[in-house]
Amino acid sequence: MAVGPIARMVAQAVILTASVLARALPAAYAQAVQNAKKGGAQASGPAGSMLGKARISRDEALQVLNLTEGEVTVESIKKQYDKYFAANAIEKGGSFYLQSKIYRAKELLDEYEEDKKKEAEKGSESDASEK
Repeated sequence: MAVGPIARMVAQAVILTASVLARALPAAYAQAVQNAKKGGAQASGPAGSMLGKARISRDEALQVLNLTEGEVTVESIKKQYDKYFAANAIEKGGSFYLQSKIYRAKELLDEYEEDKKKEAEKGSESDASEK
C-alpha cells in the first residue's frame, strides 16, 4: 500500500530532473557554440587551445631566461637557454614543464631577434635606395 505514494514521488522527481535537463542542455550547447564562434578557449580565458601552441609574452620570455631588455642578443639567448635547459633536465630530476617554458621563451626571443634583424635590413635597403 505504501508503494503507491513512494512510486509517485519517485516519478515526480524523475520528471522534474528530465525537464530541468531538457532546458539546461540546449542552453549550454548554444553557449558553447557561441563561445566557439567568438574564438574558442581564447575568448573564455587565458588557457589557450588544446591543439594550438599557447604563446607566452615577451616579458615572460625575458623573465624565464633571466634577461633584461638591453642584454638580448642571439648569443645571450643561446647561453641562457643552454644553462637553464640543462639545469632542468629530466634525467637530473628537473621539470619537463620548466624545460618547455625555457624552450618557448627561446623560440619567442629568437623570432623577435630575427624580425628585428629583418627590419634593420629593410631600413638599410630603403636608406640606400633613397640616396
